[in-house]
Amino acid sequence: MKKAYLLISILLITLMACSTMKEIKENQSQIAIIPKPVSVVAHEGQFVLDKKTSLEFNASDKELLNIAEYFNSILMKSAGFQLQINGNGGNIIILKLASEKLGKEGYEINVTDDEVVIKANDYPGIFYGVESLLQLLPPEIYSKTKVSGIQWTIPAATIKDAPKYQWRGMHLDVSRHFFKTDVVKRYIDYLAYHKLNVFHWHLTDDQGWRIEIKKYPKLTEIGGFRVDRSGINWNERELPKQGEKTPYGGFYTQDEIKDVIDYAAKRYITIVPEIEMPGHALAALAAYPELSCTGGPFMVAGGQYWPITHIFCAGNDDTFTLLENVLDEVIALFPGKYIHIGGDEAAKDEWQKCPKCQARIKAEGLKDEVELQSYFIKRIEKFIASKGKTLLGWDEIIEGGLPERAAVMSWRGMEGGAHAMKEGHDVVMSPYQFVYFDYLQGDKENEPEGPRAVLPLEKVYSFELMPEGIDKDLQKHLLGGQANVWTEFIPTEERIEYMLFPRIAALSESVWTVSSQKDYTDFMKRMDTQRKRYDALKVDYAKSSWGYK
Repeated sequence: MKKAYLLISILLITLMACSTMKEIKENQSQIAIIPKPVSVVAHEGQFVLDKKTSLEFNASDKELLNIAEYFNSILMKSAGFQLQINGNGGNIIILKLASEKLGKEGYEINVTDDEVVIKANDYPGIFYGVESLLQLLPPEIYSKTKVSGIQWTIPAATIKDAPKYQWRGMHLDVSRHFFKTDVVKRYIDYLAYHKLNVFHWHLTDDQGWRIEIKKYPKLTEIGGFRVDRSGINWNERELPKQGEKTPYGGFYTQDEIKDVIDYAAKRYITIVPEIEMPGHALAALAAYPELSCTGGPFMVAGGQYWPITHIFCAGNDDTFTLLENVLDEVIALFPGKYIHIGGDEAAKDEWQKCPKCQARIKAEGLKDEVELQSYFIKRIEKFIASKGKTLLGWDEIIEGGLPERAAVMSWRGMEGGAHAMKEGHDVVMSPYQFVYFDYLQGDKENEPEGPRAVLPLEKVYSFELMPEGIDKDLQKHLLGGQANVWTEFIPTEERIEYMLFPRIAALSESVWTVSSQKDYTDFMKRMDTQRKRYDALKVDYAKSSWGYK
């Protein structure tokens, strides 16, 4: 009889162990966090989030309160309720600043049946922990409207995580096509969902000046509007003629910009403004033609403008007066460390013919127009540095000599960034071959109008930021990377979404997850769940990434 009881006991224990292992395996399979965390260990059980759940933290801490309100705002839309703050009864979610060495943006999540603890050393880590917690919930959590019939369960697990790079960015060009602040805010939300922390705001170009500068109102009154050539291929649009009406455009007031900066800051996203110079300046020159080499007149471009010959006159001191005054207002608005000044694709034809530019070359002992651009950038860099900021520019600023304190954004490949790192400059990698999201996502016949180049999801995922041949002591100069959304062929918010998704997920993993943990097959398994999140968000995305139209 005793043997029978013993056998039954062993059998029950075995069955219970098998049941536990099965539940742990099911929990592990449910966890589909993007970008991939450092460590995920599933446990037995699940946490059920409902109206009785309490969100506990130090309520006098405004940063934690902001994060709690952010979480509740998402929950309210989809679940139809908010969590009690430091309430009584029910299970609890704890937000906790901890002493463990997790890094500024690292976090740890522990989920049991009755408790979720998110801890981090700093507020960005708590925020990213909340973003991962959202991804542990059913995909419908991202719905913009209330969803019925869903049990909001979270699989029991321990997650430890921290990013590989400090600069994880997305760029948006609002010059070629203008987008109002509500669109920009939704774009910022998409960055936050993917744990990206830099928004590069391309505010000026040949096709429009989009930021209010109070000292120079014509920059937006004239430079902010252009002839409307909508419906014609961007590259085939006729250049505008003097006297044509200019109905297309818009700009952001400084109050609107402050509002967007505050919105981003609550999501731990820093905004880097870009004010293009010396090239890509036609919108500014249409407003102030006296700052060109020829005196104009000019019209804001309504389509492709190439080569970019009309640029700021480098021999005219009034050019620098205007640009410094503009930068004064820009710097006063944006609290971040970096000011992007472009510096790319400036043809030197007019400088070669300009008496003032040639006099400047002679007076400064410069070799040629390439060194004149270096003089231009160095002069602007000195002013920006005097304001406590760091100049950032596209990799053309290397040519002719790089300012000592400048940082480089390498877009023409990895070589420019590698060169800058070897000279001790900080670098952001943004090579067009891997991260230009205006490129098509699949076969041209299945994609909307755009450039001929194709950039599929897998290639974005293969993006490795560290160039070869960089000594270990210089690798610290690689800040991180970003993708760029140029909008020549992107006139609407729906098109932005289509070009962004799902490639933003691949980018996020490339800049967050260590290379040894990256695996495209595993990524695509998790993307099956991510796609459901995109469906809940009701964003348009390229289905070609899954092999269908």
